[in-house]
Amino acid sequence: MSRQLCQRCKRPLKTCLCDLFSSINNQVHVVILQHPNEVKQSKGSATLLVNSLKNCTLLTGECFNENIELARIIRHYQDQIYLLYPEKQATIISRKINQDEEKSVRCLILLDATWKKAYRMYQVSTNLQQLPKLQLPTGLPSYYAIRKTRVDNGLSTLEASCYALALLENNELRYQILLKNFITFNQRLLSFRTPKNNPISH
Repeated sequence: MSRQLCQRCKRPLKTCLCDLFSSINNQVHVVILQHPNEVKQSKGSATLLVNSLKNCTLLTGECFNENIELARIIRHYQDQIYLLYPEKQATIISRKINQDEEKSVRCLILLDATWKKAYRMYQVSTNLQQLPKLQLPTGLPSYYAIRKTRVDNGLSTLEASCYALALLENNELRYQILLKNFITFNQRLLSFRTPKNNPISH
């Protein structure tokens, strides 16, 4: 017998997230490019993020070269759209970036995937390679207790978005509620785990 799903968050009723959704009027448009493997990932943070930011677009796929919606967004923002991706030439985000109105960040793209899959998405999507890159400063705290990584600054998509937006918009308080709800989200999923050495219950 199939489990009943919440019609809004598409998760089993036992793990419904709807009470954690907030309503945040973010100034910078956030575009989440989600790998297909993450769509039904119960530990993923994108569902909470997308349903909390008013100015947010979610697109699913691995190669985005021929994605019509992404092409439209890139054309719309022109030289004010950036990809959050940690490469050597990426600019570290600071509050000073948006002081120049003509060159300010109006749209930010993030990859929602494991580090290995995100690298693959970037390699096959030449339109993403052509975009200017931003990266977060080091030393930011992560509250992603249900998913571990050894990568430095290995933040969840939600955390990376919140930290980037807070810096770009110079408004840390605006995203505190979303980070707080993310902590609660982690605590809930951890509470569903069975004793050590046993698999996670469903």
